[in-house]
Amino acid sequence: MENKKILLLAGKHQATNIVFHYLQKYFTGIDVILEEKENTKKFLQRRIRRLGWGKVIGQMAFQVCIAKPMSLFSQKRVAEILKENGMDDSPIPAADVHAVHSVNHAETISLIKKINPDLVIVNGTRIISKKVIQAADCKMINTHAGITPKYRGVHGMYWALVNRDIENSGVTVHYIDEGIDTGNIIYQENVLPTAQDNFITYPMLQLAAGLPLLKKAVEDYFKNEIQIKESKTQSALWYHPTIWSYCYNRIFKKVK
Repeated sequence: MENKKILLLAGKHQATNIVFHYLQKYFTGIDVILEEKENTKKFLQRRIRRLGWGKVIGQMAFQVCIAKPMSLFSQKRVAEILKENGMDDSPIPAADVHAVHSVNHAETISLIKKINPDLVIVNGTRIISKKVIQAADCKMINTHAGITPKYRGVHGMYWALVNRDIENSGVTVHYIDEGIDTGNIIYQENVLPTAQDNFITYPMLQLAAGLPLLKKAVEDYFKNEIQIKESKTQSALWYHPTIWSYCYNRIFKKVK
């Protein structure tokens, strides 16, 4: 993979740090563009327009009353997953980072054209616009925490467990297109939790399983050996649970 330039186009997340350090083990010349977290007010306004006040209030209540406390109680398990899988979540060196306000701003397009990557790896950004996709004279690849197209959106493993859909609990590596997790599938793998796992740790398990798939996808891409996988499952977009839906699923379906 010498002389091949890889661009990591990502949001500021723990998972982005992990992906960067993992890729660095196997590939050289990785540039990073990191977007700032989206303004909370704008994010909520858009979500309310799409889902309505009631559902968004329920989602916010879940985040504050359940997800945040759960993340504190889950730190030990997260540390175990990191250690077991050799994942490094330390910050990306500042010298390797180009900071932008949004992945969809003109500054991002200028940077992509300047870097001129041979491949773009996407992680945890907001939906990428057509202009940005077209700015890169190469493909974009994403690791998604769910089996697509059946579990597009967020928390794919959680929703698969809620639906008793074990065979579709997993991770997907796919090409980026203009839709939400609708790009052609490159690799998928089934991922199941242990009794110690919960809503917070499910994505960590998916990332641990997805990193080797991402590595293989990058290698196959540069060797022109990628073969697109067909899926006959239905397509559905999933969102964050509300506090009442989570409590119902926790009590009656035993999904943590």
